[in-house]
Amino acid sequence: MGKKSAFTLIELLVVIAIIALLLAIFLPVTRTARERGQRAVCLSNLRQLTLAWIAYADENDDKLVCGIAFYHERSHNSRVDGWLGDAFADPGTRSDVMKRPNKGPLWPYVGRQIDAYRCPAGWRDHPATYAIVAAANGSHAVAGTYLPNGAGVRVGNTVLRLSRLTDIISPGPADRAVFVDRAHVPRGDFSIPYLSAKWDGTTPPPNHHGDGATLSMADGHAEYWKWKGRETCAGLPREIFCDDTGPVMESLTGGKDYEPRTEDGLYDLQRLQRATWGRLGYSKAKAP
Repeated sequence: MGKKSAFTLIELLVVIAIIALLLAIFLPVTRTARERGQRAVCLSNLRQLTLAWIAYADENDDKLVCGIAFYHERSHNSRVDGWLGDAFADPGTRSDVMKRPNKGPLWPYVGRQIDAYRCPAGWRDHPATYAIVAAANGSHAVAGTYLPNGAGVRVGNTVLRLSRLTDIISPGPADRAVFVDRAHVPRGDFSIPYLSAKWDGTTPPPNHHGDGATLSMADGHAEYWKWKGRETCAGLPREIFCDDTGPVMESLTGGKDYEPRTEDGLYDLQRLQRATWGRLGYSKAKAP
């Protein structure tokens, strides 16, 4: 009888090493391809939401929808709803949300397409992942951007806090941000300071798409921004709050504001400040 052929230990180790090498090569490629696919869907969602945002204003005397997610105000027997209806406030599956009433004032304009409210890379059971920036008829609480009556401060032809489409003059609609993907249900708007070079502690820079962010502009187009600064991606002290259902929201540690410490980090911050407010509210700072 001839000898039975079998792998030697060295041959087996070589095969294992080759398999490990192939996995090391192909897994990052697979992750990159998946991220690009999710990003493409996210950008499409942002365009759809922003076109709905524009259509709402066109049919409501040019007035922008309230930029705070679930805000309700009663004044002289009137009610102002946030852009996102209560149906999206609680965790749940797609079918759960479809069964709930009050999907918000943009619902008819988005063609009742529930998938448009959520990035496929968003947190599980978060039925909406997009927030409107504070400058787009959002919070009145950003220092230096509004008058006592709530109207936006005007600097030359730039209106800081927008309440109407006609406020968007300089810079034009292609350069004023509207929606940002936060990967989780927003609890207000996306706030960023106007008077100082820092990130708001409650709204760290989004970083859920390949070390970058997706956002839309007031003319209806959407963009992917690859962050330039390493600290914007990994250097900021972030924390995630959880409850019994899982992660709920993300903020900077302790809710403390953060001043960029590098030139690239400062570039990222000021780029988003300009897109949000139309200009900087301070002399261009230098990173320490």
